[in-house]
Amino acid sequence: MKVLLIFPAVLVILIVLLLIAVLHTLLLPSKTSTYVAHEDEAESLRLAEKLSKMVQYDTTSHDHVDEAEKFRGFHKILEELFPLVHANLEKTEIDGNLLFHWKGTSDQKPILLMSHQDVVVAEGEWIHEPFSGDIADGKVWGRGTSDTKCSVMGFFEAVEQLLAEGFVPETDVYLASSCTEEWAGDGAPKIVAELQRRGVELFLVCDEGGGIITNPIGGINGNFAMVGVFEKGKADVKFTARSTGGHASAPAANTPIARLSAFVQEMEHHSPFRKEISKEVAAMFRTLAPYGNFGLKLVFSNLWLFGPLLKIVLPKISAQAGAMLKTTIGFTMQSGSNAYNVLPQEATLGANLRFIPHQGEKESLELLEQVATKHGLEMEVFHSNDYTEPVDIHGEGFKLVEETIAKTFPGLPSSPYVMTGATDAQFYQPICKNCVRFAPVIYGPEQMKGMHGINENIEYNCLPGAVRFYKNLIQAKK
Repeated sequence: MKVLLIFPAVLVILIVLLLIAVLHTLLLPSKTSTYVAHEDEAESLRLAEKLSKMVQYDTTSHDHVDEAEKFRGFHKILEELFPLVHANLEKTEIDGNLLFHWKGTSDQKPILLMSHQDVVVAEGEWIHEPFSGDIADGKVWGRGTSDTKCSVMGFFEAVEQLLAEGFVPETDVYLASSCTEEWAGDGAPKIVAELQRRGVELFLVCDEGGGIITNPIGGINGNFAMVGVFEKGKADVKFTARSTGGHASAPAANTPIARLSAFVQEMEHHSPFRKEISKEVAAMFRTLAPYGNFGLKLVFSNLWLFGPLLKIVLPKISAQAGAMLKTTIGFTMQSGSNAYNVLPQEATLGANLRFIPHQGEKESLELLEQVATKHGLEMEVFHSNDYTEPVDIHGEGFKLVEETIAKTFPGLPSSPYVMTGATDAQFYQPICKNCVRFAPVIYGPEQMKGMHGINENIEYNCLPGAVRFYKNLIQAKK
């Protein structure tokens, strides 16, 4: 009888909670992202020509290969394109990595604008050759156009224009660009070491990572400034299963490949990594809620009720969004026997992990090792680093970036964003509490697909806005 009485009471409570959520949603004003890039065609083409010349110089970097001389050739292109920057700023080159210092009237609250010179290998068949820098169909084509010579061009051009106007910054401004970002090399750490040697403590770092993303989540339409506030950590891990081998005609139970398969099955379907909605992700959902349909508004604006449901559903809707909720593991490499009829004495499996703050490097690796041991696997960690501390989304640095976005791009909403990939900004954490990941260019579905893929491009009408953003950030009161 008690159970029968309790059930209607619970149902009444749920109905009341749902009504509260519905009422809250109905009172939430609907919004529309209205920003599109309407820029002067002549100015857009002028900047596209500069970016094209930068793309034409192949700056592909390779893991642990010293290619400083190649990048010094690229520096000559930069000097030709931005003569005032090179004539007026103090330039420091460290093994192909660049650091420029623009002295302001004060050294308080210095800012650093950065993005990398290097690009990934260009493979496959392209519509336009990967280092052609072709300007066609309203776009600049080629490897590095969107990742990330567009932002390198943007902040160099911003300083070039401000110097031509006779502007003197109120605080020191630094420009930095490594040549090893694509393989997490030592370029950025060398720049940071130089800044530490000079005793520089930065107020703000603005790197790549986020951007002006078109339709950031299914059902949220339009352009949104997604501002990266921290990076997940990462590790490369190898798992090894061993046996005495043997002939495939008489396989024993639990062969190496079978054990590895069982391990993958458990990690895929019974992951030890728990999902949580961090305050940064919650802020993102609250920001995006007014721009969705009623269903999305209901869920995103009432996380106190729908949070548990969202944690289940979101990874099924979007792998990118789901990765913001937990530590992830992606299985990427494997090896076994070199013959069809021979059981391997050793089989291996490689994986890449990305650590989330609520379950960081140490805990995630320990949980992973427990599952690996259960399946009789050896685990070897080749590289590992923890997540970066989040930027305070209510703090002075983040608000400065938000205000600059609002000033530069009228009608463009901005939101915190979790970086599931990695950038050079991670290395600046020891000297800066506000390492923001935001490239002020538009990344539509085509641009997102082209990064590290084929047919990379950027629409050139967004380039003037990128230059204005950097100018406004430099001129903003700190």
